[in-house]
Amino acid sequence: MTAAVAPAPPAPGLFAPRLRAMTVGSVALISLLAFESLAVGTAMPTVARSLDGFALYGLAFGGPFAASVLAMVLSGIWCDARGPRPSMWQGLVWFVVGLVVAGTAPTMAVLVVGRVVQGFGSGLLSVALYVIVGQAYPEELHRRIFAAFAAAWVVPSLVGPAVAGLVVEHLDWRWVFLAVPAVAVPAGLLIRPGLRSIARIAVTAPPAGAVARVGWACGAGVSAALLHIGGQQRGASAVVLTAVAVAGLLVCAPRLLPAGFLRAARGLPTVIGLRGLASAAFVGAEVVIPLMLSRERGLSPTAAGLVLTVGALAWSAGSWVQGRMPAPASRATLPRVGLACITVGIGTVASTVAPGTPIAVGVLGWAVAGTGMGLLYPSLSVLTLELSAPGEQGRNSSSLQLGDSLFAATVLALTGAVLAAGSAPGAGSYLATLAVAAGLALLGALLATRVTPRPA
Repeated sequence: MTAAVAPAPPAPGLFAPRLRAMTVGSVALISLLAFESLAVGTAMPTVARSLDGFALYGLAFGGPFAASVLAMVLSGIWCDARGPRPSMWQGLVWFVVGLVVAGTAPTMAVLVVGRVVQGFGSGLLSVALYVIVGQAYPEELHRRIFAAFAAAWVVPSLVGPAVAGLVVEHLDWRWVFLAVPAVAVPAGLLIRPGLRSIARIAVTAPPAGAVARVGWACGAGVSAALLHIGGQQRGASAVVLTAVAVAGLLVCAPRLLPAGFLRAARGLPTVIGLRGLASAAFVGAEVVIPLMLSRERGLSPTAAGLVLTVGALAWSAGSWVQGRMPAPASRATLPRVGLACITVGIGTVASTVAPGTPIAVGVLGWAVAGTGMGLLYPSLSVLTLELSAPGEQGRNSSSLQLGDSLFAATVLALTGAVLAAGSAPGAGSYLATLAVAAGLALLGALLATRVTPRPA
């Protein structure tokens, strides 16, 4: 008689005892990083008036972005050489110190310094948290934890600006910075016990080319800062700064991304490229939609903003669905479906520039695009870890987030330049920018089959 085989124990969930505190702490930190990146935009006009610092307004955004680019590269190198612990704790310290400096700043110059320190900490943390997922969570939970990370970004996009506005109006702008450390420090401490489950790795020297990589990161960071500053200008100065910044990114960024990135080589290079294309497409459309609906269709700013809220909720729903559905037979399925949804959604939104198209059609289109982002983003994060050797998770997680940030920043700058050209934006400029956004998503959908490496 054959002995009965005992069923395999069920896989642990995100809130299993050994993972519960780490899950709560990691998601909380991601939410705080997202809140700060969104809330500061609401508070900064008041900050600049209070500190008489409009001359440094562009640098208050470009400086932290440049610092985060450099920090992402450093964190990737550090995580691969020493594991994610040092980068995690250093990132938390820099993030908190930067917030305290910004929140207590007596001048705009000091506030910019605090923002740069905060941005550096954000870059270290964001990469370290991805590596922690790869090393502390079982593979079958990766899609679910990345879905939670996606939701942790979406929720602040819904409430962050409103909360920041209330804080600025009824308390003081300084609390937009000073309240966050009170949550960030306990969140970091929640992660600490779970880090013990990560095997300590032997400390190794940085890989060959690490110094050059840091140099290219500095160049990319400065170029990204110039993009932000150029976006605050008008006339010839805006054109010159944007052109110099884009040229700098074209030179530096490919050297920070996997070999074969520009030709969409199979496997990881395409995964990184799809993340950048999706981010650029979605953000490029997102900044156009409220302006188009307000000027062409007469919606109030609140009503136009609610359209974006629908997209954010759909993004969260798409993330939830992909985290709980069975794994597709092909790695390319979710990226392809997600990018197709983004393409169709943006194209549908573009149709509302015509007076005869019901606004509801555009709302539905943006919900489709948001669902596509929810299906796509976590799946690409999972693929990045699947295609990374243990000693390359840091570098590849860094590349994933760098591609996302740099693509989005470039398209935002170019979209702003198109909308600022001429006396006022019109139907033609809206259609042109949305066509570019949809084209980027369509390109990604066509390339999606290349996420699967060739058989060895």
